[in-house]
Amino acid sequence: MELYELTIHEMNELLKARKVSSVEAVQSCLARIEATDTRVNAFITITGDEALKAAAAADQQIAAGNIHSLTGVPLALKDIFVTKGIRTTCASKMLDNYIPPYDSTSWLKLKDCGAVMLGKLNQDEFAMGSSCENSAYGPTRNPWNSECIPGGSSGGSAAAVAAQQAIATLGTDTGGSIRQPASHCGCVGLKPTYGRVSRYGVIAYASSLDQVGPVTRDVTDAAIMLGTVAGHDPLDSTSVAMPVPDYTRSLLSDVKGMKIALPKEYFIDGLDPDVQKAMDAAIETYRKLGAEIVEITLPHTDYAVACYYLIATAEASSNLARYEGVRFGHRAAEAKNLLEMFMKSRAEGFGAEVKRRIMLGTYALSSGYYDAYYLKAQKVRTLIMQDFLKAFEGVDVILTPVAPTPAFKIGEKTSDPLQMYLSDIFTIPVNLAGTCGISVPAGISQSGLPIGLQLIGRPFGEETIIRAAYAFEQATEWQKQKAKL
Repeated sequence: MELYELTIHEMNELLKARKVSSVEAVQSCLARIEATDTRVNAFITITGDEALKAAAAADQQIAAGNIHSLTGVPLALKDIFVTKGIRTTCASKMLDNYIPPYDSTSWLKLKDCGAVMLGKLNQDEFAMGSSCENSAYGPTRNPWNSECIPGGSSGGSAAAVAAQQAIATLGTDTGGSIRQPASHCGCVGLKPTYGRVSRYGVIAYASSLDQVGPVTRDVTDAAIMLGTVAGHDPLDSTSVAMPVPDYTRSLLSDVKGMKIALPKEYFIDGLDPDVQKAMDAAIETYRKLGAEIVEITLPHTDYAVACYYLIATAEASSNLARYEGVRFGHRAAEAKNLLEMFMKSRAEGFGAEVKRRIMLGTYALSSGYYDAYYLKAQKVRTLIMQDFLKAFEGVDVILTPVAPTPAFKIGEKTSDPLQMYLSDIFTIPVNLAGTCGISVPAGISQSGLPIGLQLIGRPFGEETIIRAAYAFEQATEWQKQKAKL
């Protein structure tokens, strides 16, 4: 087995026993990136020299007997996390030349543990997309089938794990942007409860929805990553001051007596037959493990997509107003006056999907429409949140598909934004409710593409969904299936 194929916990054992060095692990991953990334396009920036220096420092740390679960482990970050001295583009021409003067809290926490960064990963521009096609640096391709999308917006994060280029990665999830690409690429993707992980240093898309989380090879690695990045951060006013449990203690195969709910609104006629088959098999697996399966209703689910695309675009319109070509980012040449410079800089710097969402959001916030659209969407959001809270009074976990279909072909939905938006129909409600969810591999379609299972937990119920996900993983073989590049 090559070093780049290992999980975090497997590599940690080898590093601890001094059977391999961090430098060797990093060299293995860098060689893998070089061999495969022309086909995948998961990386925007590769930081090879910096990674080797950090690996050498990690090896010294290990030699001194100071080792954390992530010390010396090669990771990669979605290019939405600001990294001091390393270009951070958010996959946009607007930030093509941006070198941040500080580190995001999530990366700082990983770095403080001795983790090594291989580089920055491709994504949909400003995290706006479900397919990783909206990048100024070209689309990322699914390692299972290069004609297909890897999912979005954290498409590079999932593709890098599936292509075995990085041991694990960090992404962000605003409407499914960790769980959906994890499902499409056969990885584990965990979206924590809003406020569980600091958003400081994450380039903002929709501030009341964005959340940081890991994409990994297995549930154990997701628990390790979450435990490292979670926790209160005074630099993020939405970060919650709650103690961080040891999530690895939730890695139990026993789900006997656990109540798992199936919401009828998520098991619809339009579900792809392969997805339906995978869900049926997963439900049967849980039954055999001794879990109690119950049916529930989440009555406001039908309004989730419309509600999300009002709130998210309104917040995007507000957040992206800062990119005007003055303080940082792209500035248009040869503008005759200040207004023309603003207009040209934004027209040249933003891609089509970002412009579409800014216009939608600006319209929803405009005078005379604010109450009819944005305010009403906020009220509906409260109803969706209440649906979940009511459901969790009687159940432990909610089980649903992650996406209605396996990964679709590149270019298949780019001309129809509404069809693209509907691909997040099962993940969006979790962000609106601010609760947690995890995607775990649960099947392979007839065309050979991975299918993910979504487990949703109550707010700050990460321990429960990790336990349920781990039990499923241990009872099945899906996580052992690998993309053949």
